[in-house]
Amino acid sequence: MKKGKKVTIMGAGNVGATVAYILAMNGVCHSVVLRDRNSEIAKGKALDMSQAANAARTHTIVSVAETAEGIADSDIVVITAGSPRLPGMSRDDLLMVNAEITKEVVQEVKMYAPEAIIVMVSNPLDVMTYVALKESGFPKERVVGMAGVLDSARMAHFIYEKIGYGAGQIRASVMGGHGDDMVPLPKFSTVAGVPLSDILTEEEIVEVVERTKHGGAEIVGYLKTGSAYYAPAKSTAIMVEAMLKDTKQIHPCAVYLDGHYGYTDVVSGVPVALGAGGVEKLFEMTLNQDQKKRFAKSVKSVKTMIQVLKDKKFFDQKTNSK
Repeated sequence: MKKGKKVTIMGAGNVGATVAYILAMNGVCHSVVLRDRNSEIAKGKALDMSQAANAARTHTIVSVAETAEGIADSDIVVITAGSPRLPGMSRDDLLMVNAEITKEVVQEVKMYAPEAIIVMVSNPLDVMTYVALKESGFPKERVVGMAGVLDSARMAHFIYEKIGYGAGQIRASVMGGHGDDMVPLPKFSTVAGVPLSDILTEEEIVEVVERTKHGGAEIVGYLKTGSAYYAPAKSTAIMVEAMLKDTKQIHPCAVYLDGHYGYTDVVSGVPVALGAGGVEKLFEMTLNQDQKKRFAKSVKSVKTMIQVLKDKKFFDQKTNSK
């Protein structure tokens, strides 16, 4: 008999391991399982985290699934497996290699954890979420990508750097694709409830928006041999906890659009309510003409990458999204 909530992390690299660590420290589930091609490294990290959980006096046990059967009965499966984005590499460059990795991982989830909610983290995020949806055949409510939470956090930090106060009270909103075509929404961004436009000049807001768009690349530039993982991991953990606790909290996430905002058969970041069923409600915000134009460009960018996969017959096998 299942003892409690179980979260599996596919990929025990920097992002995956940090997600597991945060969940273990917060004690939000009974079991965190790491699944990685290098099971020895995964075992070492799992043992280390389990000991840390005991130090924190939480009840979470971190273990390793050496075979696919070990992910059985997972409530949520977080997929971070994939090639990292290296300096000079665009998210588009990652497309084919990570699509193949995602397909392989999702087949395991489909076979051994068919009732799980999939949280995609691998880049290019929006397209990988689309691949996961198509390859799993899961209902669209149970396949969601982590992007908007991270991008909003980055925008909030850059706002803080501009004004020098309000840390923890800044609420920034971002929608659209995760990447250079993301759509930051200053109109819906506030500092302790005060509209951003009342605090920063139009020029300063533009600077914040531009820096947010390239927030990931900025970190890659500093690290040289890897990409961000603390903020992506925390953003992922926030989503996982919202679903485990059934909080119905609203977060911007990458989801399948089926007529929403006028688009279909594409994944993009929009505000949704997260609960025990995954994506429980999708909200359509009123956008001005400039935001509609930016969102259209973002959606087109994702559709272009999806079409590349279709042209290469990537989806030829029988797959259906419900």
